[in-house]
Amino acid sequence: MRVLVTGGAGYIGSHCALLLHERGHEVWVLDSLENGHAKALAGFLPPERLIRADLAEQHRVEHALMAHRVEAVLHFAAFALVGESVIRPDKYWNNNVAGTLSLLGAMRRAGVGRLVFSSTAAVYGEPQQVPIPENHPKAPCNPYGRTKLVMEEALADHAAAFDMGVTALRYFNAAGCDPEGRLGEDHEPETHLVPLAVRAVLNPGKPFRIFGDDWSTPDGTCIRDLVHVTDLAEAHVLALDAIRPGTMRRYNLGNGEGHSVRQVLDAVGRVAGRPVPAEVAPRRAGDPAVLVADSSLVRAELGWKPRYPDLDSMVGTAWKWLSTHPRGYAN
Repeated sequence: MRVLVTGGAGYIGSHCALLLHERGHEVWVLDSLENGHAKALAGFLPPERLIRADLAEQHRVEHALMAHRVEAVLHFAAFALVGESVIRPDKYWNNNVAGTLSLLGAMRRAGVGRLVFSSTAAVYGEPQQVPIPENHPKAPCNPYGRTKLVMEEALADHAAAFDMGVTALRYFNAAGCDPEGRLGEDHEPETHLVPLAVRAVLNPGKPFRIFGDDWSTPDGTCIRDLVHVTDLAEAHVLALDAIRPGTMRRYNLGNGEGHSVRQVLDAVGRVAGRPVPAEVAPRRAGDPAVLVADSSLVRAELGWKPRYPDLDSMVGTAWKWLSTHPRGYAN
């Protein structure tokens, strides 16, 4: 299948583009490179398959879809920093909502009717039950989560009105890197738990910050459901294969098991062979104590089963890449 991956030079997008390539799909990547890295694609994607463009450039997006006879889109191109979304909601609404609507317009004119959408557990807000099922009430507590929820509803309307096939995948906490060390995680600023812990080991002068140690959890630190990035990529490929016209599906992606911040730090320490320097900081507003997914629906309907569910495997693949790429893709 001929597939366009928007945001495909980013962390999850590049891992998904690699897996699609390995499964025999013809892959093109569209990325502004504001946050993505062309070097992430260099090992498997010819340079002409990377289209440097913004979603707002609708004519360029439409031209790419038509020129390459694209049959499906995997859409990762979004801003995803919760804190930044509070300070710059305009940026998030313009890109995550207006940009996605622009993409949908280009897809309709190009006759592309299949879309896998990168969504988030942030659509739920403060959980009322754990594990969280897909039908849990939606009450996002930041602009980032609201933009994703609004787009889910817009996509459902497009599926019904234009006979599109759409699947939204709600990630919990992505972690790890390509097990073979070909791809990694390189954000600036970095906000993800595992790479921040690894950086603290590699740069002992900058300790890891634990945001609160007085939560109502066994060790007082927040609990999160970590899922390996390669397993996320596998779910996208399964979703692509299962898309049907006129349908909208929504699935949680998580291991269904939570790990506390201290457990993650302990795992990084085991893999690194030395403890993670850490300090306790005040709680952050809007942080739930526990976020764990009920992902039974995607397992039942798509046959998804994580290959790297244990914490040490996830941390180990992250350490493998980050410790050999201390400057990220700049190395």
